[in-house]
Parts: sequence; C-alpha cells; structure tokens
Amino acid sequence: MSGFMSVLSREIRLSLRGGGEILTLVLFFVIVGAVVPFAVGPDKALLARIAPGIVWIAAFLAMLLGLEKLFGPDRADGTLALYRLADIPLSAVVAAKVIAHWLTAALPLILASPALALLLAMDGETFGRTVLSLLLGTPALAGFGAIGAAVTVATRRGGLLAPILIAPLSVPVLIFGVGAISASGGPDQAQAAALLLAALSLMVVVLSPFAAALAIDWGED
Repeated sequence: MSGFMSVLSREIRLSLRGGGEILTLVLFFVIVGAVVPFAVGPDKALLARIAPGIVWIAAFLAMLLGLEKLFGPDRADGTLALYRLADIPLSAVVAAKVIAHWLTAALPLILASPALALLLAMDGETFGRTVLSLLLGTPALAGFGAIGAAVTVATRRGGLLAPILIAPLSVPVLIFGVGAISASGGPDQAQAAALLLAALSLMVVVLSPFAAALAIDWGED
C-alpha cells in the first residue's frame, strides 16, 4: 500500500508542478462551451436543450489532451521499466496513475462546470444533474484513457492514435452521461442512466489497470 501511495503522490506532484497544463484543460473545457452559443445563436431554450451534449463533448475532448503524458515521459526516462521490475504490481502503478489523472484532469473540469452552466443557460436542477453526471462518468473516461495510452506508449506518434482507439469505447459513457442530465425522458429515465453510468465507471476503473498493464508488458517485450 505504501508503494501505491508513493506512486500516487508522485503523479499528483508532477501534474501540479506543471500547473499550466491543468489550466489549459480547464480553459479548453470552458472555451468549447463559450463558442457553441455563438454558433447556434442566443436562443436560451435551444442552448438548454443541447447543453448536456456540449458539456460531455467538452469534457471528453479536454481529457484527451493529457493522455500522451500518462505513460510517455516515464517510458522516455526509464521509470516505466523500473516500475515493471518493482515489488508493486504494474497494475497497481497504473491504478495510481488513473486516480491521479482523474484528480488532475477531470476534477478541475467539474470544478469549472459552473462557468459552463452559466454560458449554456442551465437552471439549478440541470446543473446539479450535470455535476453528478460528470462525477459518475469521468472515471470511466480516465480508465479508457489509460488503456489507450498504454496500447500506444511504444508506438511512434502514439498520442495521435490513442484518441482514435478511445473514442469508440467512450460512446456509451457519453450516451449515459447525457441521459443522466437530460430531463426529456423524465426523472426515472435520468436516474436509470445515472445508475448505468456509475456501473460502467466502476467496471472500467476496476478492469482498466489490468488491461493497461498487460498492454504495457506486450509493448515493451
């Protein structure tokens, strides 16, 4: 457990040391929401109707920005090879990286969501469902991101390939995430979507460290 916490604290420190990267993610997330009203016009009813999809697209794209640095720098400086030889399982190392990635990539987006809610004319109830939806669904995006980054870590220009691999896997997360926010299907449908989103995130978070660790082993052998 001490090894796991050491890896987790190291990853968080490295991410915070480059604070500009977190700010870039947040600004990208907000800018996507700021540009859409100019494209679709000032119709508040239309903005409120499409807001759930905009929020999730912005969150998905923003979380893709930091994938290349999930394993790439560790492979370049030899840290990844040391992790493979350490007493702690490689899957535990990946799990620590997934948690750190969520804390430094997804959590800032959730904290910045009030600005996006204001730009998209969300009411208080919709904003509450939006925060809950992001809390439930972004762990799955972090897990899928780790798998994509692990599969392409040994590949030249892997940062360009990882989003292509992740996009099809992330479609159910986007569908259930939008469904958990939208009230068009009634509260029961929104609650069901939220439960499915939570179940999907739980499954991905549990399985992704093992899948990513296996991909790294295959890529390095």
